[in-house]
Amino acid sequence: MKNVAVIGAGTMGNGIAHTFAQFGYKVSLIDVQQASLDKGMATIAKNLDRQVAKELITESQKADTLANITTFTDIATGVVGVELVVEAATENVDLKLQIFKNLSEATPENVILATNTSSISITKIAAVTNRPDKVIGMHFMNPVPVMKLVEIIRGYSTSDQVTKTIMDLSKNLAKIPVEVNDYPGFVANRILMPMINEAIYTLYEGVAGVEEIDQVMKLGMAHPMGPLQLADFIGLDVCLAILHVLHDGFGNPKYAPCPLLVNMVTAGKKGVKTGEGFYSWGHGTKDLIVADNFKK
Repeated sequence: MKNVAVIGAGTMGNGIAHTFAQFGYKVSLIDVQQASLDKGMATIAKNLDRQVAKELITESQKADTLANITTFTDIATGVVGVELVVEAATENVDLKLQIFKNLSEATPENVILATNTSSISITKIAAVTNRPDKVIGMHFMNPVPVMKLVEIIRGYSTSDQVTKTIMDLSKNLAKIPVEVNDYPGFVANRILMPMINEAIYTLYEGVAGVEEIDQVMKLGMAHPMGPLQLADFIGLDVCLAILHVLHDGFGNPKYAPCPLLVNMVTAGKKGVKTGEGFYSWGHGTKDLIVADNFKK
């Protein structure tokens, strides 16, 4: 397997494309917006420059990585000749189902269809295709070129052979794959999102401030990043979407999103991507300060 298509040029999509290309795969990066593709390629180039500066790769390897990526604005054109498609579009059920219906029609039945979804049912996605045995979850962590974990999620019909192929492929990318089954939130977000939600409730109820909550978890629990800062990195809209999936999937009120999170997303305060969430990111991550709404 040497030809891969990645759908979505956002944070996760460009990171996945970067990683495959760096390991010698020919990558078709697909997005409906040319501006998104241009921004994604600029991000990849910038991240490669960081790797060069840290002497992790050479200038020649950077050039080879960029040469391995070709951009497309049309799915049918972009998936010609590929053996694997990794979908990394917005965490929206209807959008993903439509993409997989299109992929089912646009690719031969031997092509494996993977999704980078962080919470949506693989079985539900697979059901709209003509090859549910070849549909699998391939949940990378952000930032993709750096983080080692890939959560490999088997749908109800995913075959053993496809699972083994994707596990082995992940290892070829210098990742550590972990196989899990298809239940709401899988493992990573089933554990992580209730913790983030509880941290938001702790702020909402006035138990402590943003920095204090994050400091407790960093210094007391050895977390490299506090839950509120992590939520900003993930995107508060993404956190909200995943909590809705957990709440709907399990029907348990413990997964109900905190009203503060709902209000922040409604107000457009989505974290790093919008410049403000629990922290202000307007001056870059090195100058991170608590957002005005949460200052004492």
